[in-house]
Amino acid sequence: MTRSLNRLTSLKVARTKTPGMYADGGGLYLRIAEGGSKQWIFRYVTNGRLRDMGIGPVHTLTLAEARERATEARKLRVDGIDPIAQKRARKAALAAADAKAMTFRQCAEGFIRDNEAEWSNAKHRQEWETSLVKHVYPTLGSLPVAAIDTPLVLRCLKPIWTMIPETASRVRGRIENVLGWATVHYYRSGDNPARWNGLLEHALPARSKVAKVEHHAALPYVQVGDFVAKLRQNTSTGARAVEFIVLTAARLGETINATWDEIDLASRLWIVPATRMKGGREHRVPLSEAAIVVLKQMVAIRHSDYVFPGSRAGRPVSENTPVRLAKEAAGANITVHGLRSTFRDWASERTNFPREVAEMALAHAVPNAVEAAYRRGDLFEKRRKLMDAWAEFCARPTTSGDVVPISARR
Repeated sequence: MTRSLNRLTSLKVARTKTPGMYADGGGLYLRIAEGGSKQWIFRYVTNGRLRDMGIGPVHTLTLAEARERATEARKLRVDGIDPIAQKRARKAALAAADAKAMTFRQCAEGFIRDNEAEWSNAKHRQEWETSLVKHVYPTLGSLPVAAIDTPLVLRCLKPIWTMIPETASRVRGRIENVLGWATVHYYRSGDNPARWNGLLEHALPARSKVAKVEHHAALPYVQVGDFVAKLRQNTSTGARAVEFIVLTAARLGETINATWDEIDLASRLWIVPATRMKGGREHRVPLSEAAIVVLKQMVAIRHSDYVFPGSRAGRPVSENTPVRLAKEAAGANITVHGLRSTFRDWASERTNFPREVAEMALAHAVPNAVEAAYRRGDLFEKRRKLMDAWAEFCARPTTSGDVVPISARR
């Protein structure tokens, strides 16, 4: 009588080379692939469908061990359990356990990796990493992200909240972002213990109450004429970059990284690509005649793709150079970014140009969502008139209080 179980022998398993399925009984098979590899298979029928579940390779499991696993699978079938479904559930449980072991630092690295493409420059990534290394990792870095709660977050924030409020506020937001990323990837669940509204606002004083916001030191607009005159006495590339910043109200990074393919001298237009804009949107800048003069001076000495090249080949002028030259020309500790405030104050106090025209000249986002939805244009022609008036103002000492008129609005 043919045996229904234990048909194979260890010797037959070792010697058989021909590809095929060899039954041991009870659903256990030795499968030999075309390439010669051997694997144990448990074959069964569920819901009228034939299914094969891999038990393991012959070089790892002996015949006796394979029979034990086949017996376990048959017991599951007696209880109405699908062995493959059970195997997948076990793997999912192990994966969930591994996920819970993900540390905050690993999740932070994952967040940075997934989001850095949207950041405008490498400096932003560096600031992220530096703040986490200094203020967060010592407390949270090695902890399972699933275990982080509000008291742990506060342990990071309380020592710095009143000492360096601006940095502390950013750190809180970064912790919240990392924990949100972890939740989306199923590394943790539940509410975000770093959120401000409805949670940390009850444990920490508002930033506005612990420190005043420090604005960039700005040059009074009544001094801009003398400031530009001093700049024009300096023939260096850095001085031309500062003058261009004044005349366009652009940011420092946007200016020093400008390339000639962004400039259209004939149309008096500079198009700053979205990748270099703080708001991530392309910005069209109307160029006054004074700005064109600066560009033509740079064309005359062009030796790089950069409009304002630095001393190192293939690199723009250093950020530090315009900063230093601006302070020297002003005779005060002003900032280059503060020159944008100089322009904004002049536009508000000495012109009748609408507020939104000046805001768009500065490439500021429209804060009101409804207003932003209806405003599709960039008020380019109105901005051109504004920048022409600004260039004229910058070219002469200002002693009168005359308001610069604009054409009547339709």
